Amino acid sequence: MNGVAFFITFAPNMRKNSPASYFLLFIAVLVITSCSKFSKLQKTGTDQEKYDAAMSYYKKGDFYRSGLLFEELIPLLKGSTESELAQFYYAYTQYQQGQYNTSQFLFKKFFDTYARSDYAQEALYMHAFSLYKDSSPFNLDQTSTFTAISAMQDFINAYPESPFREECTRYILELRAKLERKAYERARLYHKISDFNAMSMKSAVISIENFRKDFPDSKYNEELAFLKVESQYNLATNSFSAKQKERYQDVLKFYQELIDKYPTGRYNRDAERMFDESQKQIDVIAKAEVERQKQLETQPDPANKPTKVTTPAITEPKGQ
Repeated sequence: MNGVAFFITFAPNMRKNSPASYFLLFIAVLVITSCSKFSKLQKTGTDQEKYDAAMSYYKKGDFYRSGLLFEELIPLLKGSTESELAQFYYAYTQYQQGQYNTSQFLFKKFFDTYARSDYAQEALYMHAFSLYKDSSPFNLDQTSTFTAISAMQDFINAYPESPFREECTRYILELRAKLERKAYERARLYHKISDFNAMSMKSAVISIENFRKDFPDSKYNEELAFLKVESQYNLATNSFSAKQKERYQDVLKFYQELIDKYPTGRYNRDAERMFDESQKQIDVIAKAEVERQKQLETQPDPANKPTKVTTPAITEPKGQ
């Protein structure tokens, strides 16, 4: 809201001669005066006056006005000594306003343009840090998180002795933790909906296995190892008879992996129940296979069955 709008909005509601009304009126006058001064600077100020004002606004924390002036000046200052600082501080004005996607672009552009600058290292770090700040929450698409990790690693590779190295390493761990949480929640979701169809059950098992490979030291691995047993058990139970034996055998294998890694785990008792039931089902299937084989063996071989002999029909001679 500009000063004129402020005055028009609140003036009718001011109590006559009250201290509050004088204070609000004073604030309105200041805002109007400040806006007029800035507008006049934009319209009639020289490049040097605008540059000095932009730096002054930046130091005072008025990043919006500072950014407006720097944005206007940058095309006009090309080739001058002020151009480098104008672009550097312009990137910071966007960062300070929370425009992280814009600031990461501007810091990277500065680094590419002024690779030998004294500010180059800081600019590349701020490029990566802006991407870190712009990274999406774990429940959203994590493309930005992968991009931030890559930028952080690129900075470490470019400046292995940088004082920012430890911070970058810490941020990479934080970003990986976000990816870990995303993968964990996805695996749990597949398990949660696995009661609905066999494809979801298969996806749950695959997702859990991929998680273990990507995050071998995760705190979620014990829980997911159990959910893997449970998902495979549900898959075997709801499978066609022709596929049940193999899938129950996988339940036994996944159970063994669970207790080998977590011999005193909190999920072992429930997993053992599914192990026992799977073993019983495998025994039942094995007995059924034996009975089926016996029936096949007792049936006569069609190849040894006597061939039916047919006698050709006798026709009487025709009369003469």
